[in-house]
Amino acid sequence: MRTTQSLSITLPHEMAQMVKAKVAAGEYATESEVIRDGLRALQARDAAMERWLNEEVVPVYDRVVAGTEPLAPADTVLSGAAQRYRARKSKAAKA
Repeated sequence: MRTTQSLSITLPHEMAQMVKAKVAAGEYATESEVIRDGLRALQARDAAMERWLNEEVVPVYDRVVAGTEPLAPADTVLSGAAQRYRARKSKAAKA
């Protein structure tokens, strides 16, 4: 039994050229390999996001809901963010 399925996809010209360039450069043997590798990277990113949510975000959320996680007052968070923004803006203006 066949373990692959043929698909027809449409890509923007820039992406299609990127796929063709990867094959032409010898990085991949076929255009299908380029697409498969891209999909594997997407799977890995999705899995990493899922792990981060489950291992880091959910436990903190649960502690916040339970009232056991200390929270910073909103004005402290906002003033810190504003201060970092001004510092970055100033640094960019000097560059």
